Amino acid sequence: MKTSYVSPSEAFSLIPPRSRIFIHGSAATPNYLIEQMSLHKHLFQSSEIVCMSVIGNFPIANPALQEHFHINSLFVSPPIRDAVAGINGDYIPVFLSDIPELFKRKIIPLDVAIIHVSPPDENGYVSLGTSVDSARSAVDVADKVIAQVNPRMPRTHGDTLVHLSSIHAAVWHEADLHEVDYSGVSGPVETAIAKHIAELIEDGSTLQMGIGGIPDMVLAQLKNHKNLGIHTEMLSNGVLPLLECGAINNSLKKEYKGKTVTSFCMGNKSLYQKINDNPEFAFLDVDYVNEPTIIAKNPKVVAINSCIEIDLTGQVCSDSIGTMQYSGVGGQMDFIRGAAMSDGGKPIIALPSRTVSGIPRIVPTLKNGAGVVTTRAHVHWVVTEYGSVNLFGKNLFQRARALTSLAHPDDREPLEKAVFERFGRH
Repeated sequence: MKTSYVSPSEAFSLIPPRSRIFIHGSAATPNYLIEQMSLHKHLFQSSEIVCMSVIGNFPIANPALQEHFHINSLFVSPPIRDAVAGINGDYIPVFLSDIPELFKRKIIPLDVAIIHVSPPDENGYVSLGTSVDSARSAVDVADKVIAQVNPRMPRTHGDTLVHLSSIHAAVWHEADLHEVDYSGVSGPVETAIAKHIAELIEDGSTLQMGIGGIPDMVLAQLKNHKNLGIHTEMLSNGVLPLLECGAINNSLKKEYKGKTVTSFCMGNKSLYQKINDNPEFAFLDVDYVNEPTIIAKNPKVVAINSCIEIDLTGQVCSDSIGTMQYSGVGGQMDFIRGAAMSDGGKPIIALPSRTVSGIPRIVPTLKNGAGVVTTRAHVHWVVTEYGSVNLFGKNLFQRARALTSLAHPDDREPLEKAVFERFGRH
């Protein structure tokens, strides 16, 4: 089906002043159009940019362009972190599973959705490719849709198809997708954490893995496991060897049996080639993938998430460093709760005992202004390089002692002192 492509300026001419504009994220961040928006800033006036987890060059977050663009983020990633901390941005705390409802119920109505898609097939359908997440709902509800069409964007199966009749302007631009590779960023601490987590994973488990060195290292420990399944908001390179050796076959899942389910992926070219036109993968709307009652239908869900710090009662801060907004709520609570409700499920918070600069991450109290993402009533398993503990059913004193045992040895004495000061006993 023939498509008429236009220039960026022609596409932007469709956007009225003071529009609220959704921008596709993760590996599908439409960086070419974002750069063009900054170059054509005169076409934009007091526009609000709604996004989550964008990567790459993002010049419209420059405070020098604040009269044209204000960033209103649903998840804070590095390109917009300074804007959110400054005068030209802000952050909306929200569970990832709830973001589509913000759009559908017009709590955050969208005037425009700017997306990054594959070329159309013979029937006129493009694919949202690597990132369905909240983009599916944004496309469905936005008044206008502008697409960056890229022949290097994989065509994925699931909730990914958008017909050309729903796209008001298409701009052709060929470019490689962003790649991430965490195979070289893990050291002995991460290896120890991964081994402790792998010991908790049984055959037949359904896995949710976040991004980073620890999840990929956990997966590397599972080649001798059997009948593993994947139901995760984010997919990365670590699943590929397990798919190839048959450890992951999704045969015991109750939801999308036989398929690897995700909402978006970030990895290298091997991953993008693997998912291209591959019905083995289902890329689905995040309001389904991250719905706790859906997650809980699968057997033995193991949800592995990280955090910035945890206090001695089990309160988990994952999105801020004190009052500085570092990331977002994301899907951590969606999967922590879903795994807890799953038959044989294990919600896991994994963290090194210290930061790379030696600052303790198991602390008597969270930093002033820190946000609690996972409450102490929701937390179950906690893992550091020094072992694992299950806090579920433990009282505050028992939790404090258990978490102290996971701290760096040099940090245990001050933690024991804090325990005594609080509870009057060791």
